[in-house]
Amino acid sequence: MRKWFASSPPVEWGISCVRELLIGALKQGPIPQHVAFVMDGNRRFARNHAIERVEGHNLGFEALAKILEVCYKAGVKVVTIYAFSIENFKRSKYEVDALMEMAKVKLSQLSQHGDLLDRYGASIRVLGRRELVKADVLEAIDRAVEVTSRNGNAILNICFPYTSRDEITTAIRNTVIDYSTPLDRSSSNGVKRQFSKSRIAQTIREQTPSAEPNHKENDFPSEEGIGIEHGAESPSSFSSSTTLQQSKPSTVSGPYTSYPPKSDQLIFLSSETITTQTLDDHMLTANNPPLDLLIRTSGVERLSDFMLWQCHQDTEIVFLETLWPSFGLWDFLPVLWEWQWRVRKQGRRRVVARSHGSGSRDAYLSSTSSDEEYTDKVKGL
Repeated sequence: MRKWFASSPPVEWGISCVRELLIGALKQGPIPQHVAFVMDGNRRFARNHAIERVEGHNLGFEALAKILEVCYKAGVKVVTIYAFSIENFKRSKYEVDALMEMAKVKLSQLSQHGDLLDRYGASIRVLGRRELVKADVLEAIDRAVEVTSRNGNAILNICFPYTSRDEITTAIRNTVIDYSTPLDRSSSNGVKRQFSKSRIAQTIREQTPSAEPNHKENDFPSEEGIGIEHGAESPSSFSSSTTLQQSKPSTVSGPYTSYPPKSDQLIFLSSETITTQTLDDHMLTANNPPLDLLIRTSGVERLSDFMLWQCHQDTEIVFLETLWPSFGLWDFLPVLWEWQWRVRKQGRRRVVARSHGSGSRDAYLSSTSSDEEYTDKVKGL
C-alpha cells in the first residue's frame, strides 16, 4: 500500500516539484566543482534483502543515475566514481564476469542519445588499466567515450579498473621517462625553465675566486640583480650527458658561465624543475578541477586506495552509513548544505583576516576553534 501510494502520479509529481525547488535553492550558494563517490554497499544491500549480488549492483547503478542527475543539475562539473578496483579481480570469476558484462550494458545506456549524459552535456572518461580489461568490454568503453566526446559541459570519470597507488606509480614513471628523454636540439633552444635559487647560489660559488671570503647563501644577489629574468633559459634548466670532459670557459660574463652545447651533448630537462604540478599533469585526472568533496557510503571509514593524490587540505571527506543502492537526494542534500556552510564560513574568516591585516593571526585562529565541533560523519584531511 505504501509503495503504491508513493508511486501514484500525483505523489510523484509533488515529489518532483519539491526536488526541483531544493536543487534550485542549492544552486544559490557555492557548488563543488568536483565530487567523487566510493559506491560501497551493493553486496551488503543484496545480502540484507536476500537478492543476488548482481542485482545489488544493478540497483547501485540506478542510484548512480539519480545522483548524477542531481550533480549535473546543481552545477557540478566533474563527477568521479570508483566503479571497479584492480583488487576486485581477486573476487570470484562469476562475480567479476557479471560486473564486466554489466559495465558493457550500463556504459551503452549512459551514452545513448537523449539519455542522462546527453541531456546534461557530460562526457565519459574511463580512468584505469585498460590492458586488464577484456576486448569486448574495451570496445564498449571506447564506443561510450567516442559517443560522448563532443559533450563539453561536464565530465563523468569512471575509475575502472583503478587504484590510486597504481595511478601515482604510473605518473611518477611517466615523469621519469619525460625527464630521462633527451630534448630535441632544435626545440630545446626555445625551452624556458625556471631554475632554483640553490642552483644559482652553487653556480656563483663555483665562479667566485677562492681568495674571496665565503658568503652566506642569503647574501647572493636576487635573480633580478644578476640580470637573469624569471623563465629565461639558463644552464641550470637542463642537464647534459656526455662522455667528454667539459673544458673550462675562455670567457666569463657575470656569475654564470656559458657552455655552448656541443654536437655530441644530450640535453635533458632538469629534475629540479619537477613540482607537484608536474605530477598533477601526469595523473589520470589532469585538467580536472581540484577535488572538493569525496563521499563514501556503507559506513566504512577508509579511502580504499581511491583518489589519494587528489585529496588535498581543502577536500571534505564524508562517510555515510547509508548503503549505496539506498543513497539518494535526501542523503546527498545535507552533505552539500554542510559543504556550502563550511565554504561560506571559511570565506568569512579570510575576509576578516584580510581586513585586520597581517597582525590578525590570533583572531583568525580563534575564529577557527569552532571547527572542532564538526560532525563525526565528516572528516577533512
